[in-house]
Amino acid sequence: MKNRFLIYGANGYTGELITRFAAERGMNPILAGRNAIAVEELAKKHHLDYRVFSLDEKDRLDTALQEVDVVLHCAGPFSITSRPMVEACLRNKKHYTDITGEIAVFEATARLDEKAKEAGIMLMPGVGFDVVPSDCLAKHLKDRLPSATHLSLAFYGLGRLSHGTQATMMMNVGSGGAIRKDGKITSVPAAWKTREIDFGEVTKTGVTIPWGDVATAYYSTGIPNIEVFTIVPPSNLKMMKLSRYLGWLLATRPFQEYLQKQIPAGGPSDEERANGKTLLWGEASDLNGNRVEARMQGPEGYTMTALTALNITQKILDGNFTPGFQTPAKQYGADLVMEIEGVARQ
Repeated sequence: MKNRFLIYGANGYTGELITRFAAERGMNPILAGRNAIAVEELAKKHHLDYRVFSLDEKDRLDTALQEVDVVLHCAGPFSITSRPMVEACLRNKKHYTDITGEIAVFEATARLDEKAKEAGIMLMPGVGFDVVPSDCLAKHLKDRLPSATHLSLAFYGLGRLSHGTQATMMMNVGSGGAIRKDGKITSVPAAWKTREIDFGEVTKTGVTIPWGDVATAYYSTGIPNIEVFTIVPPSNLKMMKLSRYLGWLLATRPFQEYLQKQIPAGGPSDEERANGKTLLWGEASDLNGNRVEARMQGPEGYTMTALTALNITQKILDGNFTPGFQTPAKQYGADLVMEIEGVARQ
């Protein structure tokens, strides 16, 4: 039981990648999920234990959690799945992590801070590419400019998206955008603002999106005004702007069922991941006109997720945690991401 963790959703694209990396590192997770055939097959492939249960099977869930110290939750969409797993972790006094990037999930988990402290466990959603590198970049900028009042972050992922990522994006297609203004998360229209982003290697037009850092960077830095940008093809930018007017229609069940069926299964191949990379940029400023800027490069997004998730999991297993709701950079500092091979910051 000691120093074991549970990967729930292990048979999903990202869960399977994390499982493979964990096995290669000699870690010994218990794999879990709803799909008995897929989970068993994956477990046998890597010579690991496994459990099969859905999140509404409370007894089976609790029994599985009693075997581990930490949960690494990989079964999205997290807006639906995170709450029952977090509640189970609180009941069983087990640490919770996940790989979400959804603002609502971060905020809902943050509201459970006191309950987590009472249970003596840490709740840390977002231990993957959402949001470790950008969270660390935000903290790096805040450390350089403690008086910062405004923060802008941007990322450019050069690689293909997995089925699960696209499915979550499609679910939120009619939800508009979000920024943090004067300390509060504020709704804005989709594609609310664009700006030129100099990533060093390339300069691209970025567009605001409701990325997880709108929630997490505030807890990590205390900066009250936050915007997050990403790079999308011109056709996608047009669709984002169109969703301002048709979002309600795209969110209806018939359209959602149709759109979800169009999403291809799986995700990038090993070769695509090896050839991919991520570029990040950040800027912090204060009311006196002071400004600091930084750039970061790292592995492809899913590779980054697997590496950062396992790095944080190992820290928790080693006893390096603080009870309550935490963000990666708040708990482990701005240089957490620099522990990942292939990451560079300027």
